[in-house]
Amino acid sequence: MRFQDEGYIIKQKKYGENSLILTLLTKEHGKILGFAKNVVSKKNLGVYQLGNKVSINAYSRLDENMLSLKTELLLPTAVNFINDAEKLLLLSSFCELCDVCMVQNEQLGKIYDLADDFFLNILSENRLTYYAFFEFYMLDFLGIGLDLEKCAVTGKSTDLKYVSPKSGKAVCAEAGAPYAAKLFKFPDFIIKSDYGAKKREVIDLLNMTEFFLRKNFFTLHDLKFPNNRASLLHNLNF
Repeated sequence: MRFQDEGYIIKQKKYGENSLILTLLTKEHGKILGFAKNVVSKKNLGVYQLGNKVSINAYSRLDENMLSLKTELLLPTAVNFINDAEKLLLLSSFCELCDVCMVQNEQLGKIYDLADDFFLNILSENRLTYYAFFEFYMLDFLGIGLDLEKCAVTGKSTDLKYVSPKSGKAVCAEAGAPYAAKLFKFPDFIIKSDYGAKKREVIDLLNMTEFFLRKNFFTLHDLKFPNNRASLLHNLNF
């Protein structure tokens, strides 16, 4: 097997004195795991950092063997996270979720574009919104997406205000009002692709996605929810 691609470093582990095992989120080949030989040096100190975008030349003699990787830095996006607690929290949460949730070599489609948006807009004031879009569509990618087209009670497609934690379906204002305290807020800004959403809306969305990730993926597969994502909202400065 031999291929070229590009992607983001989401995990790295030192192997021996000067080599690394890298996990990358790639455009055409999904999440891949590979061995980068003799790359740990002062010259490469800033290259193999979480969040950096690299070009990839990958090779393995047999499909079941670990890939051997040769990489070149495309965008030094990791530097945008340095010395900023909020950005580092987002990066850690992003990387852990991708590493745990994604199987190797599965096509990512739209989810890669959303990852790209997240990294390219990390300096934006709306960086949390870009992260939230990625996490919302991660539900779809994992096969646990929400049904937000019409009210689960009335069948109406207008005045949708809530999301049921039991069914993951939308609920209109009239039907949901008596149970508002038990329902999630409808993520209107997601449906409208509004990246200028208010922070309160984004927080509501992230509380909801965490709930459904825990319930419909991590618990179902008997996996531990990532620590950095679990503490994300608690540690962010709102």
